[in-house]
Amino acid sequence: MDKTKAKILWIDDTIDGSIANPLLKSELKPYIRFLEYQGYDVIFIDNLVDGIDLLREDSFHAILLSCDVPTDTDDQLSYIRTVNTHIPIILLTNAGGQEILAHASLYGVDDVLIMPTNPRQLVSSLTYILEKQQLLETYTLQMYVKNFNKLPTSEYSQSLKLVDQFHENDWQGWIDTYIHYAEWDIKFDGLSNVDELKTIHAQEKMDANAAFSDYIENTYTSWIDGENSPTLSVDVFYKYVIPKIQVGKSVLFIVMDCMRLDHWLKIEPLLYNNFNMEKHYYYSILPTTTHYARNAIFSGLFPSDLSERYPSLYAEPDDEQTSINRFEKELMYLQLDRHGIVLKPTPHYFKIFDARGENQYFQWLTEAPRISLAAVVVGFLDMLTHLRSEVDLFQQLVPNEEAFRLLIQTWFKNSRIYELIQLAAERGLTIILTSDHGSILCNNAAKISSPHELSSGLRVKEGLDISYEPETGILIDNPKTYKLPYGASERKYIIAKNDNYFVFERQFNSYKDIFQGSFQHGGVSLEEMILPCVILEPK
Repeated sequence: MDKTKAKILWIDDTIDGSIANPLLKSELKPYIRFLEYQGYDVIFIDNLVDGIDLLREDSFHAILLSCDVPTDTDDQLSYIRTVNTHIPIILLTNAGGQEILAHASLYGVDDVLIMPTNPRQLVSSLTYILEKQQLLETYTLQMYVKNFNKLPTSEYSQSLKLVDQFHENDWQGWIDTYIHYAEWDIKFDGLSNVDELKTIHAQEKMDANAAFSDYIENTYTSWIDGENSPTLSVDVFYKYVIPKIQVGKSVLFIVMDCMRLDHWLKIEPLLYNNFNMEKHYYYSILPTTTHYARNAIFSGLFPSDLSERYPSLYAEPDDEQTSINRFEKELMYLQLDRHGIVLKPTPHYFKIFDARGENQYFQWLTEAPRISLAAVVVGFLDMLTHLRSEVDLFQQLVPNEEAFRLLIQTWFKNSRIYELIQLAAERGLTIILTSDHGSILCNNAAKISSPHELSSGLRVKEGLDISYEPETGILIDNPKTYKLPYGASERKYIIAKNDNYFVFERQFNSYKDIFQGSFQHGGVSLEEMILPCVILEPK
């Protein structure tokens, strides 16, 4: 912004007289002169009535309001906001105190300065308020390059080419890298003049995902064998929930189906003031679908172990089953039993699909006399993800990842789930919030075929004799090494890499466009595999 065009209205209702007033000359004139020297055009008015009239007649970039009496401050701010709802206001006061600050907060005051102050402080405040968007956009590129030069996955001296600097067991490095990418996604949200930088960032993430897919392909089976493994889906309950139970905590365990790390980063500020947060990160098992990943959380077992130990509780997808995760409560009980944990009252399990379920669970949480462990699965984000792919209106409502993050933040802020968390805090519960898997925006259709019937997922296919383009996915021709069910047949899995989605070759043209730009899960990507697990203790 050109500062010479910044017009400031200074309203001072604490003195009488005109600009020639001795008090003004001795106390305020240096401020006005310094503002003018910095390029600001300052119009000084010594009473609120004339100031309001001038505000109605002319355009200003900001208001400086001098006021020392809290009750007067409320009236003055109310009048100003009646005329102009959004104009930046800096409140100048000799009084300070909680009451002044409360009024300032109520009316959206941008800054409060205790007078007298250094004129430079006043200029700094004005500059930041009026130019912060431009400053942010101007310095974002410099900050971006500086930060990404620190990443072990980037080498700017070689045309941003990802280099293989990760040791095969450096899973923490990938977590740090993805957190960095996700935090920059949030920084870019709301910026309007950095399209070129967003394009560079998107390409960087795409390159990172390609390298990450190779990393997972080379190391995942060693994790299965327990060699320097990160926390996986099968470890979440044992590592984060059970220790809290063992020290006598009452626990609310929330699994947000399909919540990504960047989604959590949009939700986190809403909880920060009321909770002490202990943040952890873990890797979803493969495939990153609800069927495998969430059953692994509640059972503490890999899919092949689950199917062998408890065949009656392991459900394979078929045309008749409406839910392949319908035994989560039983699996949770069995996991507690394996660790010798007996809880009274009996642990409670609930799954929320809709508003009716939210209300039912809220009522239960309100009325339950005592809680040992309450586990709840929230399906809204997963349903929203699928609706976006299936309903044109949702695609218009959520055209990109930034819009998706904003929608999730808005939903959570006004949701019953937010109220449930606040109620749990009031009851003194420890809240453990996590996800079972994430999702990735898919932009590349990949051909796949088989003479046999394959499963219906777009990011993972199961079946026999699968033909595919090798660069698009990871072929698991020995499911036993991935601890996936294998049976007597030569069953294979193909798991998508990067932003690919599988389309049958015979239906390629008709289905390619349907799923282009949709959010899918089941494959290998930073977004699908690296997930938050946050322990919230009420302050």
